[in-house]
Amino acid sequence: MSRNRFDPHVNQTQNARHTPAASPCVNGLAAWDAASGTLNVVIETSKGSRNKLKYNPEQGLFELSKVLPRGSVFPFDFGFIPSTVGDDGDPLDVLVLLDEPVPTGCKIPARLIGVIEAEQIKEGEAERNDRLIAVAEDSHEHRDMRSLKDLNDRLIQEIEHFFISYNAIANSQFKPLARHGPHRAEKLVKEGAQRFRDQHSGNGAMSGVSS
Repeated sequence: MSRNRFDPHVNQTQNARHTPAASPCVNGLAAWDAASGTLNVVIETSKGSRNKLKYNPEQGLFELSKVLPRGSVFPFDFGFIPSTVGDDGDPLDVLVLLDEPVPTGCKIPARLIGVIEAEQIKEGEAERNDRLIAVAEDSHEHRDMRSLKDLNDRLIQEIEHFFISYNAIANSQFKPLARHGPHRAEKLVKEGAQRFRDQHSGNGAMSGVSS
């Protein structure tokens, strides 16, 4: 049996970086549910909240990352897709459309409807930071949405504006590049899942974590 990675006697360099899918809270949780085929999303920040929460994989809990200014709140539930890695080294982010907010840590079965491809620039360094958009399977209000094309263009603009403003607070620039439908979004998730597998191949502690 392998030693618990929280054992203080274990060399800390072994635990230098873990994605949320490697932690006890979501260990073994795939990007896609094998039975239903729906996307698994773990919510970090609830709709309507000024408190930006972020999962801490080392401690297996959610912690306060920042507090947004008055008048600025998350437009929808915001979380990550387990067992994926994006270009920035973190799990893929996803905004989930749902009628009412859900608590932090909730797993939501969802389906992708598109992606806002974007570039994030900070201190002169640019990297891709796409925003996947999904609809909760149990949503009543958004259940007929199948693509970004089904959303009101004004709503998409507001979502883009939120992330532009959100990043400006952190002295970085969020630059939307393009909008695409569910097929492109699914391709990005599959690429992120493959990247995750490539990073953790041969790691015994990661066996059983798949996409």
